[in-house]
Amino acid sequence: MIRFGTGGWRAIIGDDFIKSNICLLAQAIACDMKGEEKARGIVIGYDRRFLSETAAVWAAEVFAGNGIKVHFINKIAPTPLIMFSVRTLGTKYGMAITASHNPAAYNGIKIFTEGGRDAGEEVTKKLEKIIDSAPEVQSMPFRNGEDAGLIVNCATQNAYIDSIISMVNMDAIREKNLKILLDPMFGVSRTSLMTILMTARCDVELIHDRRDPLFGGRLPAPTEKTLLSLINDVVEQGYDLGIATDGDADRIGIIDDRGQFIHPNNILVLLYYYMLKYKGWKGDAVRNIATTELLDKIAADFGFVCHEVPVGFKHVSAAIEKYDALIGGESSGGLTIRGHIPGKDGIFAAALLVEMLSVTGKKMSEMLDEIFERYGKAEMAEFDTRFSPEKKAELQHCLFEDKFIPDLSTAGVNISESNYMDGVKFRFAGGGWMIVRFSGTEPLLRIFCEAEDREKAQKIIDCTAAQLGL
Repeated sequence: MIRFGTGGWRAIIGDDFIKSNICLLAQAIACDMKGEEKARGIVIGYDRRFLSETAAVWAAEVFAGNGIKVHFINKIAPTPLIMFSVRTLGTKYGMAITASHNPAAYNGIKIFTEGGRDAGEEVTKKLEKIIDSAPEVQSMPFRNGEDAGLIVNCATQNAYIDSIISMVNMDAIREKNLKILLDPMFGVSRTSLMTILMTARCDVELIHDRRDPLFGGRLPAPTEKTLLSLINDVVEQGYDLGIATDGDADRIGIIDDRGQFIHPNNILVLLYYYMLKYKGWKGDAVRNIATTELLDKIAADFGFVCHEVPVGFKHVSAAIEKYDALIGGESSGGLTIRGHIPGKDGIFAAALLVEMLSVTGKKMSEMLDEIFERYGKAEMAEFDTRFSPEKKAELQHCLFEDKFIPDLSTAGVNISESNYMDGVKFRFAGGGWMIVRFSGTEPLLRIFCEAEDREKAQKIIDCTAAQLGL
């Protein structure tokens, strides 16, 4: 059974991520494409995971077998490049073979719709319905598809890089001669990000750049725990900045010149504040329900609004379009700004942060101090746990039917309201919040808490987890 989560369809390789399912999903998309949509076609790209390139070929053969034109990116491709290609070429759909930041045992497929957007729920539900009807899969050998002109090479990488360069103050960066260490986490950001930074005359070095489908034994997600090598190298070798991107380069992790991990919440806060105050740009912000509410304070201070949406970047990008917002993002490290692709882009985010350091002449810690002095400080703690099917059913009943409310008196907190937009979010009297929700990409229950310091946030999480029997 193929079911979409917040970031596409993901499954264990050799379990559900197998040729028959990959081809069935491709056939479902093909069934949805009618008339001239077939000529407009689909963009297909893939990352460095095990089976990604092969799966991309299998999918392309299905589309060719259905008479649909395939724009095939015939080399490893960042997910944002695929989204950019869908928008630029005007295709009906796009497909990225990737499981993003998931463990190495996973692979998956992200689906994009017209304009380069993450497929919304109405699209994914429609595709699931077609899949459940078990359509007959039609296929054509890849070479035959090329000979028939149905599979063509998609060469949009230079245009993607040029698009980012046009939106960044390259002259300001050139004047600073910054020394930057890049960690692609064995993923796909190297060519695009290194080209942009070196064009701006940055001194760039690389770690973890070879192909390793096991991602060095680490999770390919840029977190404080997974970036220890980057942290050490930045400090020991005197880099101005360390930049990491996840497996498919739509998320970012930052290490400042002191070796401090900059939480993705603070990356969002930094960029929004920088664009409003230093660039003079205007507009609302969008964040998901598990992302810092410091954005709300910054927006209000400049006369704007921060809009809250469920987890899943499709909701963020839809709200950016609806409210003509300036920036949108999430606490996991994904963001975009108005005028760029309507999806997460770690490469573009990295370039903007380098511009921020160059234009302001301030270190990242100095920028954060300026923000915290103006709006107060907020820190987040996080907790993940796996569960059995029986435990999941028990937790779902407890959270959504019994309407569980934790007793946080031992942490000195009173709950003022509950929000069931996505999982359950508790807001605290006097400020701060906690959310308990099931992951849309892995079998995990996640708890996030934001308070004035991490110790208090962790204590609140510990109290909650204990009361849920975790």
